[in-house]
Amino acid sequence: EISAPAALGSTYLQRRRGLHPADMSGWRLKIHRKRVPKGFDKIEDKLDAFDEKMKEAVEASHEGLRKNETTWPVTKFHWLRNRFIYEAYYKKKIISRELYDFLIRNKVADGALIAKWKKKGYEYLCSMLAIDKSASNFGTTSICRVPLNKRSQEQQVLPAVNTGCVSCASCDKGAPIWWDGPFKRTDLMFSDEEEEEDDDEDEEKEGADKKGETNEAENEEDNVEEKKEGPPKKKQKT
Repeated sequence: EISAPAALGSTYLQRRRGLHPADMSGWRLKIHRKRVPKGFDKIEDKLDAFDEKMKEAVEASHEGLRKNETTWPVTKFHWLRNRFIYEAYYKKKIISRELYDFLIRNKVADGALIAKWKKKGYEYLCSMLAIDKSASNFGTTSICRVPLNKRSQEQQVLPAVNTGCVSCASCDKGAPIWWDGPFKRTDLMFSDEEEEEDDDEDEEKEGADKKGETNEAENEEDNVEEKKEGPPKKKQKT
């Protein structure tokens, strides 16, 4: 190991160790010199992988592409990174609430986008741009918000100009569907086996909830019938 010249001081050492801000990836800059909650090591490598993919997308050749198309890969990897964080907390439960809030607060995760995923009809929203009516010439949401079965033949597989998403409507299987093919879990996300386990758990829970709702509804119906009939009549003495 070559010792650092005294004139270069700590900056030289930082750069040798990869700790200098100029050498850091996007998310590392956001949490530089901040106390990171316990459990961060469980997602650190994945975040680095997403940053690398994002960097490749930015540096890729844009020859022959329209201006909007050059940003589509960035939008897609932004969605994938945030979906990973979302599932790590809400589905897999491998990170704590403290760490999840830390990522949101320091903008490592997109709090606005994740908040939308928790609302009915927006479970797979591709980007906040898709619902920003001010970004449209006609003051409407992006075409990707319209379910495929409700589109005209000409619009069927058109990606949204500002996001590259073909469909992120909750009713379309596999949403979001991107311009470069049907959406598939990449090696950056959780495995298909883990996803299937989650789906099975969700179905079981949904079935239990529906059964409970049915029982409650039946009880309510019985109560209504009893009220209609009134109390049992007393027999008159002869």
